[in-house]
Formats: sequence, structure tokens, C-alpha cells
Amino acid sequence: MPGPEIRREINIDRLFHALGDPTRRAILDRLSEGPVSVSHLATPLDITVTAVAQHLQVLEESGLVHTEKLGRVRTCRIETVGFSALEQWIRDHRTVWERRLDRLGDLLAEPEEGE
Repeated sequence: MPGPEIRREINIDRLFHALGDPTRRAILDRLSEGPVSVSHLATPLDITVTAVAQHLQVLEESGLVHTEKLGRVRTCRIETVGFSALEQWIRDHRTVWERRLDRLGDLLAEPEEGE
């Protein structure tokens, strides 16, 4: 019998912090091509496996990456939870700003008294 599904709460500040680093964005770009081992991530980035592991920890805590150890190899893949939270945040904020800009446009389009 499968265990209860755990709903993971995403911290949007942690998510933006994770995306703010160019090395972490490069890792995400590489992982968008498919799962890969930590050592394969380190080579093109010209950083140590330890440094990649530290970046992966930040990405994993933000819900953008999932890692698992299979035998002696740690493999990483994209995790959709963080991206879904990011999309929702952008959608919510876009709606608010579009409404504000619509109201501003309406105010600017109103004729002034005496015209």
C-alpha cells in the first residue's frame, strides 16, 4: 500500500535565490536534456563534484531538482514542483499588474473636466 502523498510547500524566496545563480541555471539547462550524474554535471561547468553537490542541494531544497543515489552514482533530474510554484507566482502577479495597468489606462483616457 503506497504511503500518503506529502504536499511540499515551496518557499518562493528560496526558489528565486536558487535561480539567481548562473551556475545553478546552467545545471538546470543541462538537466532539461534528461537525467545525469553529478560527475557529468561537473565536467562542462569546470567545477568540482563537491561544488555541484552544493548547488544541487539548493536546487533540491527549492523543488527544482530531485537527486537519488543508485549504487555508487548520484543521479539528478528536473523536479516540476518548483517550476509549477514559479509559474503560479508569475501568473498571480501578472494578473495583479495587468489590472493595475488597465486602471491606469482608464484614468489616463478619461477626459479632463472642462474639455
